[in-house]
Amino acid sequence: MSVVVQKYGGSSVADVEKIGAVAHKIVATKRLGHDVVVVVSAMGKTTDELIALAKRVSKDPPRRELDMLVTTGERVSMALLAIAIQARGCDAISFTGSQSGIITNDRHFDARIIEVRPHRIEDELSRGTIVIVAGYQGMSYKREITTLGRGGSDTTAVALAAALGAERCEIYSDVDGVYSADPRVVPDAAHLPEVDLAMLQEMAEAGAKVLNAQAVEWARREKISIHARKTTDAQPAKETVATEGAATRARAIVGMDRVVLASFHAAEAERVLAALAELEIPFVDATTTHATIPLLNLPDWDRRRAALASRLGSTTLELEEGLGVASVVGDGLAGAIGRFSAALAACGCAPRTLSCGPLRIAATVPASALGDVQRALHARFV
Repeated sequence: MSVVVQKYGGSSVADVEKIGAVAHKIVATKRLGHDVVVVVSAMGKTTDELIALAKRVSKDPPRRELDMLVTTGERVSMALLAIAIQARGCDAISFTGSQSGIITNDRHFDARIIEVRPHRIEDELSRGTIVIVAGYQGMSYKREITTLGRGGSDTTAVALAAALGAERCEIYSDVDGVYSADPRVVPDAAHLPEVDLAMLQEMAEAGAKVLNAQAVEWARREKISIHARKTTDAQPAKETVATEGAATRARAIVGMDRVVLASFHAAEAERVLAALAELEIPFVDATTTHATIPLLNLPDWDRRRAALASRLGSTTLELEEGLGVASVVGDGLAGAIGRFSAALAACGCAPRTLSCGPLRIAATVPASALGDVQRALHARFV
């Protein structure tokens, strides 16, 4: 039978009633004749609550212990979902990331999958069992529990789809696919029925919350088709299908909040970027004078910032907080940087930095102006 991998986000399994509805959907898929592997996130805002709990104990909790703590969230939801499926007459078993054979590098809180060994999953599928896998987590080659960064359950799902030769990977959340902007920020955002994986990866790296960037990278490399759907739709009235080469000329506006702009002299660029890498501080859009540091996967930013200042000194590096990045992503952007700048000027925003690539034009702006800038760019480009 064909394998279908389904992933359900935290809002989809936020309470017992929602877990029951998800179990019903999974059982229905199984009864259509598919082998089913399900990746599940922690219930609701559990991960945020666990991180907040750790920060009540220590302002900068160690990343290893954070991984030990937050991975309990997915263990709760995977076990409850397996119980709910069994109560509906189907065999089901739950596995942690390590039990599923997800092997990562040795970074904590933002590890990357380096190999998947799904032998136990394949054994259970051969018996007709529905397999529930805890998303967002794996085991390093040093046998340490690791997590894959926020949104990492998407990566778990796509990596498993590739390893199992799945027919497709279905990503379920509280929205019915990918839009031309975040509908909560831009009310007239348009639904995109098809998206090219290259564009989707650019969107994810620019800060879009629809899919994890590492997940899309896996999908591109392994040629996995991604179907983004709304959990509560019995038959998806709308969905976004992401495949290689789809949806030419599509565009989207993306905002990334909570970023820090690192500024330095060109002569110090190599030294600064090396220090960021050595201290495991992620950065994007690096130039000879600037780099952008997203704080999403930096729970210990205060500690890392102090270490960076100690190593480089304030005369070498300036860090500006309270910023965001607004981007236009898509095709046909060659020569459009003038229109981009005009849109920012029209809403009274002076960007800190401006960059342009084949699929993206981006500006670093004050976080307080991020929503206005996204709306202005959507009106101008979409």
